[in-house]
Amino acid sequence: MRPLLELREVSAWYGAVRALHGVSLHVHEGEVVCLLGANGAGKTTTVRCVVGVLQPSAGEVWLDGQRVDGWPPARVVSWGVGVVPEGRRLFPKMTVEENLRMGALHVRSEQRVQRGLEEVYDLFPVLRERRTQLAGTLSGGEQSMVAIGRGIVASPRLLLLDEPSLGLSPRLANQLFEVVRRIAQRGTTVLLIEQNAARALAVSSRGYVLEKGRVVAEGPSSELAHSAALRAAYLQV
Repeated sequence: MRPLLELREVSAWYGAVRALHGVSLHVHEGEVVCLLGANGAGKTTTVRCVVGVLQPSAGEVWLDGQRVDGWPPARVVSWGVGVVPEGRRLFPKMTVEENLRMGALHVRSEQRVQRGLEEVYDLFPVLRERRTQLAGTLSGGEQSMVAIGRGIVASPRLLLLDEPSLGLSPRLANQLFEVVRRIAQRGTTVLLIEQNAARALAVSSRGYVLEKGRVVAEGPSSELAHSAALRAAYLQV
């Protein structure tokens, strides 16, 4: 069975700085796979290469058998990729519902958009109550809900979650990872990018560990949780 997402020996640069060194990974439909590593390991760069914000200098990105490196981000999103970027990136002077609708700009059917909004409100009931409130006035936890809701409102085939627990309290982070589990149970394939290794491994079936732009370990989450390579990747950066 071919992967839903596959990176083949992807390398990327920021100017004279090489950020990725031949990264290969794959995610099959229905999986939750985590991409772990300390700050600066190359996790966000990997996401940028998948969605087309950054073009790889070498290697290939494939979505369900279609090579997509070189595609503009809008085309990648319209294919069925939802993105929850690091730092949430909400529009603070727009309402909750306006922010959510930004995740469905490529969807032409208003009926489908309404269905997506209802699914988000079912997942996050508080957002229904806050739907006319400006996003910038929400708490950090509520803003995270909006960011995730925006990522799933168009019912993506693949959801990329980039550091969703960043800045959250332990209690809110626990709630967020439970939401990730529920999203996966609804049939969405998830690539979870996280510094919080323990929680990410608890909700994923497999994982990869990045260190300085290289994959240094991969395997079932239960094995990676006790991996020396995982500990080293966090201690050496």
